[in-house]
Amino acid sequence: MEQKRKWKLSDLWALLKNGLSAILTGNLLLRLNAGRYFIHIAYTFLLFWILIFESLMAENALSKVERNKAKIHEMEIIYADKTFEVASMSRRSEVERRLASMGSQVKEPEQQAIALEKK
Repeated sequence: MEQKRKWKLSDLWALLKNGLSAILTGNLLLRLNAGRYFIHIAYTFLLFWILIFESLMAENALSKVERNKAKIHEMEIIYADKTFEVASMSRRSEVERRLASMGSQVKEPEQQAIALEKK
């Protein structure tokens, strides 16, 4: 029976040293024999790139929605204020007071209008 060799710390150091030198010289993929898996690796990177890009687009869309919600809320407040302002200006007493301040002689009629009948 063949006895299995145990790992030593020096073996790990040699493995890291060889891996680092392969990365620096550009031979890592050749040492790992990754040439036949190149299409799979490129496809995986493409999928990761698409995933990251879509995530950024979704985040951009959600931030735009939040900004628009804030604008809509602000516009609703302005709309309510303007509605109140218009409603207060259309009261009879307010209209009569504004006409008087402009120097107009127009006032609310004191008696009802007479309806003329056709003969």
